[in-house]
Amino acid sequence: MPELDGRVAVVTGATRGIGRGCALELALAGASVYALGRTRSEGDHALPGSLESTCREAEDLGGSAIGVECDLRRDDEVAAVFEQVRAERGRLDILVNCAFLLPDLIEPNLPFWETPLSWWDDMIDVGTRSAYVALHAAAPLMIASGGGLAVNISSAGARDFHLHLAYSVGKCALDRITRDAAMQLEPERVAVVSIWPYFVRTERMARVDAEAWDHDMKGAESQRFSGRGVAALAADPSVMRRSGRAFTSRELAEAYGFSDLDGEMPDGPSSTAP
Repeated sequence: MPELDGRVAVVTGATRGIGRGCALELALAGASVYALGRTRSEGDHALPGSLESTCREAEDLGGSAIGVECDLRRDDEVAAVFEQVRAERGRLDILVNCAFLLPDLIEPNLPFWETPLSWWDDMIDVGTRSAYVALHAAAPLMIASGGGLAVNISSAGARDFHLHLAYSVGKCALDRITRDAAMQLEPERVAVVSIWPYFVRTERMARVDAEAWDHDMKGAESQRFSGRGVAALAADPSVMRRSGRAFTSRELAEAYGFSDLDGEMPDGPSSTAP
């Protein structure tokens, strides 16, 4: 396990899915994690997962997580989170942008003109804009801390069409944020990296029609697999050499020598190349 004792992390979208997995892995590695989300308690959302259960699981693993209710569409709430981190910890070392809002009725390859315009706002505002806002707020604190790591959870949708036009546009923009932010933050020793997970066994995917989504989840990643990549990056003293680039979760596993929770390597691609 990477050693992240004394590091402070903020993870968005930490109530469920990959965000929860990232929060748990960072806590397990010793970081003090601020887990952001909108679902305070189990039962407050149609899907399992909450800030309370994330923090409880982190504690069960021997780590520490602080649940913070935050609507990432509210810039003032985002700013308040980082002010809280500054006041309580005096530093920030790791930011993981994982929040994403996938419309409930989305179906693979449904023509965009047959979908509500609000789907664009849902996926772009929460999946892309919120990452920019969080990084905007986090950068000064990371710089004052002497450097850090920002990770954007993206996907192969940045390269190929996936799910919906707005989804692919959002992921492409997220990777561009990674590239350009890395360029400007390089002198400050802040690395910015995108991670492309493969299929992931999330709470939502457990409820979808496997045939409609053309995937049976065999060989899929656990929710914590990408989190292990984040922890490995954060512990890497040479992480700046990876800044500005996108890596698949499996690519990081092969580079840093970790596996999934079952000790196996998921089926995902070993690089972001076509």
